[in-house]
Amino acid sequence: MTVRLGVDVFLKQVAVYQDQRLALVTNQAAITNTYTPSRQALLQAGFPIVKLLSPEHGLDTIGEDGKPMCNGIDPLTGLPISSLYGDKLRPTADDLADVETVIVDLPDVGCRFYTYLWTLTQVMEACASHQKPLILLDRPNPLSGRLDLAEGPLLDEAHCSSFIGRWRMPLRHSCTFGELAIFWQQERLPTLTLTVVRVEGWQRNQFATDWQPSFVPTSPAMISAEAALLYPGLGLLEATNLSEGRGTPTPFRVAGAPWLDAGKLVAIFNETSLPGVVARAVTFVPQSSKYAGQLCQGLMFHVLHQQGFRPVLTGLLFIKLVYDTHFEHFRWNCYPTHVNPTGRHHMDKLLGVPNAEELFCQPLPEFTKTLHILLRCEAWMDSMKPYLFY
Repeated sequence: MTVRLGVDVFLKQVAVYQDQRLALVTNQAAITNTYTPSRQALLQAGFPIVKLLSPEHGLDTIGEDGKPMCNGIDPLTGLPISSLYGDKLRPTADDLADVETVIVDLPDVGCRFYTYLWTLTQVMEACASHQKPLILLDRPNPLSGRLDLAEGPLLDEAHCSSFIGRWRMPLRHSCTFGELAIFWQQERLPTLTLTVVRVEGWQRNQFATDWQPSFVPTSPAMISAEAALLYPGLGLLEATNLSEGRGTPTPFRVAGAPWLDAGKLVAIFNETSLPGVVARAVTFVPQSSKYAGQLCQGLMFHVLHQQGFRPVLTGLLFIKLVYDTHFEHFRWNCYPTHVNPTGRHHMDKLLGVPNAEELFCQPLPEFTKTLHILLRCEAWMDSMKPYLFY
């Protein structure tokens, strides 16, 4: 059955909105099921969109990770672009003064520290504050909607809230933006007028490769469905001196460093027999980011069974194995970004728990037991069940 995205369904509702001035929060990766940019399809259908607002990486999705984006003009539509990852993170009163309704159509990769999710929350808060209705065009979660595959930790909101994780939720959340938006409206923003245009034809057990013939890159390093699947784990390498593959053809699918003993790590990692994944030794030379221009010894991870694969468990265990076997080389890194200029405590913010680096000081058996407790998501599953659409 063909999957009809929220935007595909919404295109049929143009008559309802022809007398309104609309703002659209979107980027180039938001497409219809025929791969037309959403903003182009909506304008061609007659929706009176007067301005665009864009998240991290900009409207064109090619901005460098963590770098501020400027306002501009969209060459495709001629509409003005107001950046929500520059001098502000949420729409201002001026941004919303001349529009009646705000539409959000953004892609997701199913991971808490991917910032499009938190741009959505900023827009929700702005619309509630300025009494503007919000229409969210929903999209499938590319990592599936299976709540039994959700992985913590649940974010410690009191100590680890940031723009890569504002509110309490697991690292791999297994929900759609629409489901999360309804949940947060009920729990946090009761004055928000919210409409979610649901996806048709998608089932919760489907991954991106089951419904999307060709993956649309959502940012410079999120270029494949397998990268998205590995990202909740290998994205944690940002907080270390290991390359997560940025600046290579396979970001978030490889990990390494010039000092890594790849053969040793492959053997140890594969002996753990983690479900759904194997690793092999590779070499790579990043063209940017960590170790730019240097030959790195590393591992490439291959997901064999999506339904059983646990990316957060995989990423954390890999870091622990490097920590134990390369203690003289391994270091925790700062990761400066526009929203965290010092880059300090980056692992706390990514993982969502305070003093996260201390977890890795435990002996491996205790570390493994800690992960079993930390990654559990029963409370999240219970919270979300009333809000699931699909």
